[in-house]
Amino acid sequence: MTDPSSTDNGHPEAAPAGRHEARYLAFLETISQLRPSLHRYCARMTGSALDGEDVVQEALFSAYRKLDTFDDTRPLQPWLFRIAHNRCTDFLRRRGSAASAEAEAAAAEADATPPVEPVGPALGKAVEQLVLGLPPKERACVLLKDVFDYSLEEIAELVDSTVGGVKAALNRGRSKLAGPPTDNPPRRAPTSEDAALLRLYVERFNQRDWVGIRELIAADARLLVVDRFVGRLAESPYFATYEGIPSWRLAVGEVDGEAVVILELPGIDGWVAKAVMRLRVADGRIVDITDYWFCPWVLPAATTLLIDVL
Repeated sequence: MTDPSSTDNGHPEAAPAGRHEARYLAFLETISQLRPSLHRYCARMTGSALDGEDVVQEALFSAYRKLDTFDDTRPLQPWLFRIAHNRCTDFLRRRGSAASAEAEAAAAEADATPPVEPVGPALGKAVEQLVLGLPPKERACVLLKDVFDYSLEEIAELVDSTVGGVKAALNRGRSKLAGPPTDNPPRRAPTSEDAALLRLYVERFNQRDWVGIRELIAADARLLVVDRFVGRLAESPYFATYEGIPSWRLAVGEVDGEAVVILELPGIDGWVAKAVMRLRVADGRIVDITDYWFCPWVLPAATTLLIDVL
């Protein structure tokens, strides 16, 4: 009798291929629904809507590479959140803000302070802004419980802890949120030279002066249009694409304390911020452009958005 798990038309190799395709389709469907929530979580963990999107990109790429090893009897969402959480932790560690905070959290793991009540859904948005002052583990536990409504058991698995450890971190985090406000991460102001280059880039872009813009950009500059293109700017139709859009303008702005370029489109009551571009400058030239046009969830997740600030 033929093993039904090994055959499509009797060919043993067809089953693994079929399972991979089904797993891949489930992966695509899940991330299409989960992407804004993943970004929201990563944005709050990193303290930046833009850094959060970059971390999500890393997490999804990592998940895709591991897809063949995923146990498809389990739900995808917690698995993806755990990968995203680990990428956030890596990001914070690279930034140098995690080590001492996690040591503090480990020392207080057996905290016996009476439990602090959850903040409640009405304060969810405020909590998302306040958690930036918490150490990473406390930040993650408060977000996952009080904003995303995960169970203690689910959170323990996501952050690689125990239920007791999650309760302790959650209690510490809520206690700190109930106390005096902590300082948010410092503003990342550009140098005067970089600010002038950013303003000139926006001015020439709005004039459709593509020749003038190229004078500001390094010959080997890289372009990332998130979810669409990555490669050398010189090999992309980037400026031609914008030339074909009927009505838009750029402005110098600030998202979560970082100087950026804001794309505005006409709305009923005037110009409306729709997308953001991140430019990296080195030696007086633009060397990297990241365009988040195809990520409409980024700007709504920003804690602060300012336009025409430089």
